[in-house]
Amino acid sequence: MAATVILEPRGRCCWDQPVNIKVHRLAPEQKVTLRASLRDEKGALFRAHARYCADMDGELELARAPALGGSFAGLEPMGLIWALEPEKPLLRLVKRDVQTPFAVALEVLEGHEPDPRRVLGRTVHERDFLPTGVRREPVRAGRVRATLFLPPEPGPFPGVVDISGAGGGLPEYRASLLAGKGFAVMALAYYNYEDLPKSLEILHLEYFEEAVNYLLNRPEVKGPGLGLLGISKGGDLCLSMASFLKGITAATIINGSVANIGGVLHYKDKTLPPLSANRNRIKVTKDGLVDIMDALNSPLEGPDQKSFIPVERAECTFLFLVGLDDHNWKSEFYANEASNRLQAHCKEKPQIICYPGAGHYIEPPYFPMCQASLHTLVGSPVIWGGEPRAHAMAQVDAWKQLQTFFHKHLGDGK
Repeated sequence: MAATVILEPRGRCCWDQPVNIKVHRLAPEQKVTLRASLRDEKGALFRAHARYCADMDGELELARAPALGGSFAGLEPMGLIWALEPEKPLLRLVKRDVQTPFAVALEVLEGHEPDPRRVLGRTVHERDFLPTGVRREPVRAGRVRATLFLPPEPGPFPGVVDISGAGGGLPEYRASLLAGKGFAVMALAYYNYEDLPKSLEILHLEYFEEAVNYLLNRPEVKGPGLGLLGISKGGDLCLSMASFLKGITAATIINGSVANIGGVLHYKDKTLPPLSANRNRIKVTKDGLVDIMDALNSPLEGPDQKSFIPVERAECTFLFLVGLDDHNWKSEFYANEASNRLQAHCKEKPQIICYPGAGHYIEPPYFPMCQASLHTLVGSPVIWGGEPRAHAMAQVDAWKQLQTFFHKHLGDGK
């Protein structure tokens, strides 16, 4: 008997959309193992598996049947996706080309043995990053290096500038997925990309100002202001943009810092030095990985106060999304200090949403949690924190929260 794997919705879907996996034509209460595997664009293999039992009719539906062990346990319909782990350690799953899908191979294997071999059924599940009708447009305007994603006509649409972390380059996958929700989203590169600076040692906010003005002047973009979306180093850049630049209405900061990090930031006659660090506070785990959570000095003390971003200058509304198990730095402390500074200057109290068990890289839904990988600025592998299931739940909620926030404060398309 060959088992049949059914996906709902059938065919391809976007990466941030859930899928219900069903297996038909099993024996009553048959024990099976489901296995998922995916190769990224560099050929790295990611895998997950879980053990299940079919019902009395020989049917298995992951939305109703709890996993009995494996990469995860319990009722987790999307567990085979969010629990994917790299075959080689210290790799993070990222999408480099949003114009192609990730192909997830799904297999049903007989039994619950540690390494079941007999395959009863298989299928390939393709997950897209460029939603139907979304247009992708490379931007090379003046100094600006970016990619703009526009929802299907007609516009205009609320505009968002999406800024990634210290890895550099031009990641597009968050921007492309968000454009499918009705936003004109510009993924903005700021270093280590084409003719942009090769390092973070010196950044000029005028570059980001040029990008904001470019997006606001696009006919497809609805003004009068834009949204900002930044994670990690991109978060503190968004705070700096909101503090110094005009045209910003709403900003979502994911595990960002309230102090300038990594290098000197210039804007006109203003200079923000980077927050200093004490390498003696770096810890090494029993696995030989680096924990840098306590390395940075406090932006509330001594000369490091000069690195504190003057958020009290901002005229926009803020949303902070915080992983409480972030081991990159103290994201909850930074969010609270930003809130304290804003309220001390009679500004609106920002919304802060904290996620227990979530680590540093809060991504769009169903990206596997990265436990540890190379930190570009540190130069060695660091732990990012997080517990896989809690992190997965946080990503689903954070994705909804930031969309609701932007729709509320930027409006919808006309």
